[in-house]
Amino acid sequence: QVQLVESGGGLVQAGGSLRLSCAASGSIFSINTMGWYRQAPGKQRELVAVIISGGIISGGSTNYADSVKGRFTISRDNAENTVSLQMNSLKPEDTAVYYCIAKQQRATMPLRINEIDYWGQGTQVTVSS
Repeated sequence: QVQLVESGGGLVQAGGSLRLSCAASGSIFSINTMGWYRQAPGKQRELVAVIISGGIISGGSTNYADSVKGRFTISRDNAENTVSLQMNSLKPEDTAVYYCIAKQQRATMPLRINEIDYWGQGTQVTVSS
């Protein structure tokens, strides 16, 4: 089992920045892919960003939703077992609950919700206009 605990959410004005962090514990050696989903009120949960650990041949990669490209950056610290999401130039439409996710197998895109093995409890991000 893997436990994921998010931190770093909060209230920020449009144009501001926030950094989300997710600490993983448990059977973390089994995890290949980590990332973030979000869910806004009345909307479906959507993928924000994932970071996929590299294989011998293909190497690692990151993937972002079109709506956050150029503004958000995902990173992973394997030594600390954390994944972070740096969010810049925030917009009111970024308001959502953000969930940390983990997948044991190497993800292939598009990543489907039912392919996620572990979820964090979520952290609220609110961007005021």
